[in-house]
Amino acid sequence: MEEREIFDITIIGGGPTGLFASFYGGMRKMKVKVLDSLPQLGGQLMELYPDKFIYDIGGFPKVLAKDLVDNLVEQAKYGDPEICLEETVASVEREDEHFVITTDKGTHYSKAILLTAGVGAFHPRKLAVDGAEQFEGKTLHYGVKDLTLFSDKKVVVLGGGDSAVDWAMMLENVASQVTLSHRREKMTAHEANIDTMMQSTVEVKKPFNVKELVGENGEIRELVLEDKEGNEERLEVDHVVVNYGNITSLGPIKEWGLEMEKNSVIVNSKMETNIPGIYAAGDIATYEGKVKLIAVGFGEAPTAINNAKSYLDPKSRVQPLHSTSVFK
Repeated sequence: MEEREIFDITIIGGGPTGLFASFYGGMRKMKVKVLDSLPQLGGQLMELYPDKFIYDIGGFPKVLAKDLVDNLVEQAKYGDPEICLEETVASVEREDEHFVITTDKGTHYSKAILLTAGVGAFHPRKLAVDGAEQFEGKTLHYGVKDLTLFSDKKVVVLGGGDSAVDWAMMLENVASQVTLSHRREKMTAHEANIDTMMQSTVEVKKPFNVKELVGENGEIRELVLEDKEGNEERLEVDHVVVNYGNITSLGPIKEWGLEMEKNSVIVNSKMETNIPGIYAAGDIATYEGKVKLIAVGFGEAPTAINNAKSYLDPKSRVQPLHSTSVFK
């Protein structure tokens, strides 16, 4: 019979919360594995906006998403976790004293599981304009991975949330001209972000819908906007960045028997789900008063890990030694 390598905890999701949980698992001397469906660690930060500044991390007035991920990956190495990328989890079943995790590439065994899968699988909400697909990946973008692409270009950002405002502000010092267009009068971004943008050189147009993209050979030349009265406004443009949010799906996770609320897994104050041995933290977890921020996930990760440690070894302390004691 094939010998099974059974891990203490398997973290499903290699974004910021999962990476910090991996580090904390190492702090508690746990044997850790990390599974992620993406080709690199970092979750949405690396997949959608590696060059975007993050402003709500304690101790960092601002930090580039990719730099934050680089630091988290380096920190996660402390416990020498096994990292498995480009593996999508299909099913989880209890077998004796451990779980059997089946992915599209193989089978994994773990005494406990921590879900840090964020919003699950995601893809950007597309711009619903005829012929838009011919420009995708060339001059129509749903994420920005290289700011230099927009150097000295005329850029229009579509959207009214914090990501759209952040991108407009990031591009202000790169592009020759930046315009933000929103389809509604009221924007959903934080008031402070909107105020900062209004004091910048970014031109704001609202409420306007996108009527047409004009161009050829993958290159947009004009963006045609239309207001509620049907009045048109044509903008010269080199690139369009769309920030309409993401369409998300937890996929097979919904079939595991977890107690759910909408697309989130319900947890208690120990980050326990309704299934003993399975924990959740970060954006995938919910409870009364939950706020979805990276900083919140950083707090939930050690709570989940420490309680999982106590679950596996009832003699161990839930409250660990402080890091200053561990690293002295």
